[in-house]
Amino acid sequence: MNERKLIRRALLSVYDKHRLVEIGTVLSQAGIEILSTGSTAKMLAEAGISVTEVSQYTGFPEIMGGRVKTLHPRIHSGILADQSNAEHLAAIEELDIEPFDLVIINLYPFEETIQSGAHFAECIEQIDIGGPSMLRGAAKNHGSVAVLSSTHQYDQLISAISEGGFTYDQRKQLALEVFRTTAEYDLAIATWLGEHNEGNLPEWFGRIWSHEKSLRYGENPHQGAAIYSGGPAGIVGSLQLHGKEMSFNNYTDADAAWRAALDHSQPCVAIIKHANPCGIAIGDTISQAYKKAHLCDPISAFGGVVACNRTVTLEMAIPLSEVFTEVLIAPDFEPAALELLSKKPSIRILKCSTMNISTRELRPVSGGLLIQDTDLINDTGDSPSGWTQVSGEIQSPQIIAELEFAWRAVRAVKSNAIVLASDGSSVGVGMGQVNRVDSAKLAVDRAGERAHGSVAASDAFFPFADGLQILIDAGVLAVIQPGGSVRDEEVIAAAQSAGIAMFFTGTRHFSHA
Repeated sequence: MNERKLIRRALLSVYDKHRLVEIGTVLSQAGIEILSTGSTAKMLAEAGISVTEVSQYTGFPEIMGGRVKTLHPRIHSGILADQSNAEHLAAIEELDIEPFDLVIINLYPFEETIQSGAHFAECIEQIDIGGPSMLRGAAKNHGSVAVLSSTHQYDQLISAISEGGFTYDQRKQLALEVFRTTAEYDLAIATWLGEHNEGNLPEWFGRIWSHEKSLRYGENPHQGAAIYSGGPAGIVGSLQLHGKEMSFNNYTDADAAWRAALDHSQPCVAIIKHANPCGIAIGDTISQAYKKAHLCDPISAFGGVVACNRTVTLEMAIPLSEVFTEVLIAPDFEPAALELLSKKPSIRILKCSTMNISTRELRPVSGGLLIQDTDLINDTGDSPSGWTQVSGEIQSPQIIAELEFAWRAVRAVKSNAIVLASDGSSVGVGMGQVNRVDSAKLAVDRAGERAHGSVAASDAFFPFADGLQILIDAGVLAVIQPGGSVRDEEVIAAAQSAGIAMFFTGTRHFSHA
């Protein structure tokens, strides 16, 4: 059953012509007859490789700019003929059709085209029809045909030819890869076209997730886990430069830290523990930002995940090397900084040069999936120009800048969220409480004396004045919050009575997951 099957006749039609001449040469030298289409046949012929054009074999010319070239019974019968089935063999013999033993196809670059921002009509032209049809036919008939759908399989082909052909198990695996490829291709088309027809959130949604590696376990040792890639570039595609294998929780915290750091345009460091910040700060340098972020909560920073939106310098690496850190993520590292940090066996060092935040977030729930637009920093409620001051005197540019930092930082904190900030750094963080009063108390307690003279950000409105009063009593100078409570007037009156400035953004940054 698993004997190798000799390759006598091959069909080639590829968009990606990387290594095409090399493969054509290998096939030709092995005495394998080659049929090919248009530009693929032309490249092979120009390299001196014997090739028969499909149009010559079918007696039907390529038409409609290449839209119709392989959609012909002589091609598909040769692909689909079960060579162990006497009826199939008799049918193709009567029609003077030769079966194929090998099909090599790769598809038009549809996803690359839509990602390039090409016009709608150009994207439509990159929807391959003949390619998927031939791939699926060959994959269905893998008992008789070996099918290659990627240039990454060419080395496997070269080895198989030298060994007398592909085994059944190899052909079956190649068929599986075809169905995955065509499923992903069709999914990309259906999702893209649906977005054009159905507006912001489509009627139907799908995505392919590709297994990257298994993890030791999930959130807890009794839970199996693996990591999959899919969607825009991010933590999954980062390069690990040093350290032990990443864990499930490492990935979760690293993603939260990296996104928090990228919310700020100035040099920024975010230190995350259990998906919540224990310190976020900006500075003139990345080293200064790290020192300020660490000072927010040095106890919680122990064993945390650190993300930087700038290259890690030696000046930053020296104090960081003195603190037990699980993961460090940055776009790059000075050689001296990397050398110093690599002496620490416990730290995992990730280089993540890009992160394209997906415009949609997916969240599994029992029986289905929640999909929402991603909560991103925007130019309306997240910019001072879009705020409304509802109490207090006109504030200095310095206080406005502090409020803007606090407001960007609070987006990274789980609800209910309160951030106290001073000098471009969080000084107290209250998160994940079931009421805003407790979050305010937690932020003030963690800030201690640093609460006096700080500013505060609340991710959602104050439903009563009691939470705000805790901040007022701690000496907060100004507060920023979305507004929108039925008791806004009561909250504004408390701020006015205390003589503090309060701003409404009109934008909320709840984060429950």
